[in-house]
Amino acid sequence: MRVRDVMNAPTVTVGPDDSIRRAAESMRAHDVGCVLVTADGAPLGVVTDRDIAVRAVAPGHDMGAPVATIMSEPVVTLDADADLADAYRAFRRSGRRRLPVVVQGRTVGLLAVDDLFLDVFQRYADLLGPVSWSTLTDEPLDEGPLGQPA
Repeated sequence: MRVRDVMNAPTVTVGPDDSIRRAAESMRAHDVGCVLVTADGAPLGVVTDRDIAVRAVAPGHDMGAPVATIMSEPVVTLDADADLADAYRAFRRSGRRRLPVVVQGRTVGLLAVDDLFLDVFQRYADLLGPVSWSTLTDEPLDEGPLGQPA
């Protein structure tokens, strides 16, 4: 499975010179917890709601200041065609929870560590669903060819 199969797209972006306030307003308008900071489609950094609270609001930072002053950088990206195993490694190495997804250096989406967890849980649910159902209902599994569960 590839990064593009589980990433979120489209993403909410702001420019590096946009204000911190504009980034917060964009998060609210789109009901998201982060925005990507981009220039000409290329990712420069990530700003989360926590970044705004900890790096701007708590220290009394000017909310009209450029969002680039509080973004997480350097940006760590994932190629859209990368395998999910590569994504797991990138998250572990970087310590970040959200990574921009790129194709030829241009932003095409965002992958959050939570997206990987959801994917794994869904796979387990798909595998265990028939077994769980038969256990909960005391109904035997339907058998397919060669006595295997259908």
